[in-house]
Amino acid sequence: SSFKDELVARSDIVDVVSDYVTLTPKGGSYWGLCPFHGEKTPSFHVLPDRQLYHCFGCGKGGGAINFVMELENLSFRDAVSVLAKRAGMTMPESFGGSPDAQKRREKMLELNRRAALAFHRWLYAPEGAHGLDYLRRRGLSPGTLTRFGLGFAPDSWDALIQEMAKQGYDKRDLLDAGLAVSNKDGRIYDRFRNRVIFPIIDVRGGVIGFGGRVMDDSTPKYLNSPDTPVYNKSRNIFALNIAKKSKAGRVILTEGYMDTIALHQAGFDNAVASLGTSLTEEHARILARYTKELVLCYDNDNAGKIATERALQILDQSEFSVKVLQLPRRLVDGESVKQDADDFIKFQGPDAFERLLSGSENGVEFRMAQVAGKYDLTSDEARVAYCEEISQLLSSLPNAVEREIYTARAAEAARISP
Repeated sequence: SSFKDELVARSDIVDVVSDYVTLTPKGGSYWGLCPFHGEKTPSFHVLPDRQLYHCFGCGKGGGAINFVMELENLSFRDAVSVLAKRAGMTMPESFGGSPDAQKRREKMLELNRRAALAFHRWLYAPEGAHGLDYLRRRGLSPGTLTRFGLGFAPDSWDALIQEMAKQGYDKRDLLDAGLAVSNKDGRIYDRFRNRVIFPIIDVRGGVIGFGGRVMDDSTPKYLNSPDTPVYNKSRNIFALNIAKKSKAGRVILTEGYMDTIALHQAGFDNAVASLGTSLTEEHARILARYTKELVLCYDNDNAGKIATERALQILDQSEFSVKVLQLPRRLVDGESVKQDADDFIKFQGPDAFERLLSGSENGVEFRMAQVAGKYDLTSDEARVAYCEEISQLLSSLPNAVEREIYTARAAEAARISP
């Protein structure tokens, strides 16, 4: 009880909330956009005299501990641990919750950290030569390899199991962390083998999981850690630990590890990627803590366009200003092929990407272009069909001014009156 009281006294609610939300002072209290639900008008209220927060929109409220629990999806004990570290306090082992569960999480995080170090060492060892050559051919510099902690999993059934055994971990520990798998005969072996390794690091700097990529055309192309007590792919975002410090004022959301890393190397330190899944509402809530402007930069193929549309649907009711950056196709031996952000940076350079970024469309413009692309607007029948489909999109826009502006553009495209 005395530890909790001292922790709360040291964790000023305004300071804690300000780590995640931009607050504006007003009449002795503070206001901001709620991090728990999408909104465009601030209804999130922080009262320093009572050390409480309350959202008039979604109804969430409480003190500093409750705020961290809700926002970080943590248990009571884990939230206290986060605040204790923030306040420079040593947390009693017997404090609240399940000490066993907390020890299991801490052990798993330490195991992941040591595994990441082993993978990184192997990248520069003889057994990692193939992986290092692949990453160099992809244009990654030594500094980038170190910054992202990239590594290599040897072509062996139990290289990591043996390495971690030397450090006091058994096979069950690796199974729990998703670093090993068991077949139907009960044989336990390394999950990642003969793959380039991408450590997944959370915003607090902990290694929570891994992604592994093959270096040829074999499948699966990517293999990711399963959900564990420290990792959930729908609640974590690759490279957000770096991008959260960016001064760019916006976040670029890409489809994968290599696109994000290539953008960082080119100077765009605000790039991130969702982890083996489409953008989720949870991802959007997490990103809202760090930015109000998102740029969707997915591959310019059918799958990328579908992923963009799904993301726009999730972001429609959010407070984000959303833009869509469509990468142009490029000619290879006279044939038009798709390119991702990694390709574009490699062949066109950072300046060209910056120009694309500056001219990126908003979400409505992207959707209108997708509808227009379905029809030959020189044909009267196609123009009628286009007008029917585009009208459904325009009527769904909540803002009357937007409806008027984009209706005029649609009419111009179809060569009819608004």
